Amino acid sequence: MIPNITRGSRMAGLMVYLASTDTDKTKNAHTDPHLVAGDAAVMAWYDDGVLDHEDAVAIAKHLDQPRKLFGVEVRVKDFAWDAAKKERVHVGYKDASVWHCSLSLRAEEGALTDQQWGDIANDFVDAMGFTAASGKAQCRWAAINHGTSENGNHHIHIAVSLIREDGTKASTHGDYKRAQQTCRELEVKYGLEQLSAMYAIRGYDRAEKATAVRGEREMHRASLARKVRASASAAATEGEFVRRARDTGMLLRPRYAKNTTDVIVGYSVAERPKPGERPIWFGGGTLASDLKLGALRQGWMDSPHTATEAAAEWNAAARNKRTVTRTGPEKATPSPQVWVEYTRNATALAEQLRSIPLDDHATWAKAARDVSGAFAAWSHRLEPTPGPLAATAAELSRTAQLRAPQVHSKPVALPSIAGTAMLFLAASSKNKTAAQAALMVQLANMAAAIYEMHKQSGRAREAERIRAVVATQLKPFAGTMPRPVTVGAPEPATESNPVELGLRGMAPIRPGSAVPTTATPAKPPARTGRESGPVIDR
Repeated sequence: MIPNITRGSRMAGLMVYLASTDTDKTKNAHTDPHLVAGDAAVMAWYDDGVLDHEDAVAIAKHLDQPRKLFGVEVRVKDFAWDAAKKERVHVGYKDASVWHCSLSLRAEEGALTDQQWGDIANDFVDAMGFTAASGKAQCRWAAINHGTSENGNHHIHIAVSLIREDGTKASTHGDYKRAQQTCRELEVKYGLEQLSAMYAIRGYDRAEKATAVRGEREMHRASLARKVRASASAAATEGEFVRRARDTGMLLRPRYAKNTTDVIVGYSVAERPKPGERPIWFGGGTLASDLKLGALRQGWMDSPHTATEAAAEWNAAARNKRTVTRTGPEKATPSPQVWVEYTRNATALAEQLRSIPLDDHATWAKAARDVSGAFAAWSHRLEPTPGPLAATAAELSRTAQLRAPQVHSKPVALPSIAGTAMLFLAASSKNKTAAQAALMVQLANMAAAIYEMHKQSGRAREAERIRAVVATQLKPFAGTMPRPVTVGAPEPATESNPVELGLRGMAPIRPGSAVPTTATPAKPPARTGRESGPVIDR
C-alpha cells in the first residue's frame, strides 16, 4: 500500500475535487466517489451513496469549522524559483492547514471492499495521531473511496483538518516516514501485499502492459533495464558503458547540466523503433533506482581521461553517430583462462557473502547488482526472448534497489565479479558451454546467499520471490547445462549436473566444486581496467 501526502489551504477545493465526476474538467475523476470512513459527525450525516458537489461543500465546511472558529492557521515556509540565482528561495509563509493523503494498492492487488478500506482508514489516522487515540482532541477528517485510477490502482483519499477540536494544531513532524511505517504494519494486519521498507522497485502502469500485450512483446522498461544493467556491469569505464549499451541495440541520449554541452548528469534510453514509429524514452532512474547515472558511476573508473572519453561517446550517441573508440575492450575476445579467473572471483565472493552482516544493506545491494548484471548479460547473449536468465536477473535486481541509499554506509570491499557480465556478452557462441556452467554454479551460490539473507532478516516475501524464480525457471534451465569441468579430479560418472544439484531447494552449493583445484599460472585477463586474480571493487 502506497501513501502519498500533500498539504494545502483550501479544504473546499480538495473536497470538490475528490467528489468530482466531471471527466471533462478533472482528469482523474471517477464515477462513484463515496465515503468509507471519517469522524463521527461525518459518518452520522452521510451514507455510502455517491457524493455530489453539494455534499462535498458541506463536508468541507464541517471539516474546516474549528479553523474558522478559533482563527488558527498552520503556516509553513513558502519557496519560489529565483531565475537570477537559479535556485529556490524563501519568499515568506503560507497556510497549510489541510493534510491530504492517498492510500493506493498496486494494480495487481485488485480492489478492497468499503468495509476493508474503512477499517484501514480508521487505523491509519489513529496511527498518524489525528484522532482521540493520541490522547489529544481529535482532528476532523473524511476518507473517500475513489475507485480505480487510470493505472488500475484501487485507492482512497483521506482529508484531515490540522486544527483540532480545541483549537490546537496537530503535529505533522515526520509524517512521511510515519505514513510509510504505518502502511507496512497495515499490510501485515490486513493481509495485503507487503511492500518493502528497505527496497524501492519501479512499477509498470496499465498502459505499458496493454501496449506490450498488443504488440506481443516484452515491456520496454523491462527490456531496457536488463540491457542497461548488463552493459553497466560489463563496463570498466563510462565510455565503455555507452558503447556496450549501443551494441545491444538501444538508443541513448545524455542529459546535460544546465547551460553546458559537456557535463553529463543523466541519460535516457529507448528501444530502436520500427519504421514509422517514434522511440519511447525512459530516464535511467525510471528504469530502476540503482540505474541512475550517479549510482552507475560508483562502479566505474574515474579520471580526467575517462571523463573526456565518456563525453565524446555520449555526444556521438546523441547524434546517432559512430562510436568514437573503435577498438575498445568490448571488441576483445577473452581467453579461456579469463573464464577461470572470474570463476575464482565468483567463488571467493560467494564464500565471503556468508560472513556479511544482515544489516549491511549497501554491501548486499552491491552484490545483488553484480549478480543480476551477470544474469542480465547472459540473458542478452543466450535468450532471443526473455527466459529464466532474464527472470533471475530481474528478481535479484530488486535487492539492488535500496529505498534510501544515502542513509547507508559504503559497501565493504569484496571480490569483484563485474567482469562476469563482460564474459557473457563477449561469448562468441550462443551455445551453452562448460565454462558457463562452472560460472553459473557460483552465480547460483550467490543467489542462494541473497535468498538466505532475506530469509534470516524476516523478509519472507523477498526470499520467497527468489526461491520461486530459481525453483520454477532457473533450475530446469540448469538441467540443460553441460557438466562443468573440474581440473585435477575426475568427475564421478553417476553424479548429477552440479548446477542442478546446487539449485535444489536453494541449498548452498559446495564452494569451488566447478573451478580448478590444481592451480595453474594465470595470465592477466585481456581487459583494460580489470586486475587479474580476485579483484577488489573500486
